[in-house]
Amino acid sequence: MKLLSQGFSKGAEGYVKLLPEEAEDMWHTFNLVREGDHITATTFRKVQVDKGTGADTERLKLKLTLEVEGIEFDAEGGVIRIKGRNLTESEHIKLGAYHSAELELGRAFTLQKSLWDALDIDRVRQATDVALSADLAAVLITEGLANVCLVGGSTTLVRARVEANLPRKRGAAALGYDKAWSRFLEHVFTAVVRHVDFSVVKCLVIAGPGFAKDQFKEFLEAEAVRREVRPLIENKDKILLAAASSAYKHSLKEVLSCPGIASRIKDTKAAREVNALQDFYDLLATDSTRAFYGPGHVFAAAELGAIQVLLLSDSLFRINHIEKRRKYAELVEGVREAGGEALIFSAMHVSGEQLNQLSGIAAILRFPLPELEDMEIPADV
Repeated sequence: MKLLSQGFSKGAEGYVKLLPEEAEDMWHTFNLVREGDHITATTFRKVQVDKGTGADTERLKLKLTLEVEGIEFDAEGGVIRIKGRNLTESEHIKLGAYHSAELELGRAFTLQKSLWDALDIDRVRQATDVALSADLAAVLITEGLANVCLVGGSTTLVRARVEANLPRKRGAAALGYDKAWSRFLEHVFTAVVRHVDFSVVKCLVIAGPGFAKDQFKEFLEAEAVRREVRPLIENKDKILLAAASSAYKHSLKEVLSCPGIASRIKDTKAAREVNALQDFYDLLATDSTRAFYGPGHVFAAAELGAIQVLLLSDSLFRINHIEKRRKYAELVEGVREAGGEALIFSAMHVSGEQLNQLSGIAAILRFPLPELEDMEIPADV
């Protein structure tokens, strides 16, 4: 999703102008738009035009602002249908008249809200920041050239390019080669530390032709220990080697097609959700005083600061009850501020469907709460 312009802040009214570029962007849009919002988009309308020889019907392209009263998502077609009242003065459509518009890939729209909450802002950030959606980082390296890349769902960004003129390995220039090679590796190491965030990136692949990739992996691990770079040390098992024909960006296709790499990065966000849900089920079977589901028990555990991992379905946020939505937003913020993890499950994934069967909300606790297990708490938020 491309962010074209914005003007909003938490707890206040504002707008954002977005351009959907891939299928997943339409899912983000569906989760952003709610009844009462204002959507400005290009739409088409059949109108009667008198050309002197009789009335003809023409299909006109119009730019309208609608107050949303209904929203439908066609996942297969990647189209969102908006229904609502027209707020734009036009000779073709009366003010207040009902109209419909379609949001689709490649067509920009502006979304105006009377109140932006933390969930909306987080959704915009996730949808528009490629770095936040990047599940894979790759260092494509050969002698004298390295590219540090972040790979998202369908977007690849080259975050750093490191080049160096290396002397020949033989003859009088051999001593100079070793120094230049070490300097080159240091620059690549610095680029990795700066651009690879292991709280987002689930896998770092070092790839390229020859032995340069092996030497850099050894250098990376040794330097991480020497400089005490904790993220690299703690995520050592996420750093993999792969073969590639060059250090240029196009060689990522070879890296991504490697069976070992593909299995590690396949749908990693969904994999985290699956693992968290399985952990919840395991606890529910072995230590039920640390696993709760349903709004009543989960909100009660949150008040005690007991939640380690919060599991929430995004279907809970697609509601028009302002007070309920505000409480869910505050719950997510509270868990994160207390050092816990809040996972927003997609209802489009199998794990999200499973979570919805448990009321759409569950929690893994830091410590047992046997007294909470015996309490009967109303399910309403």
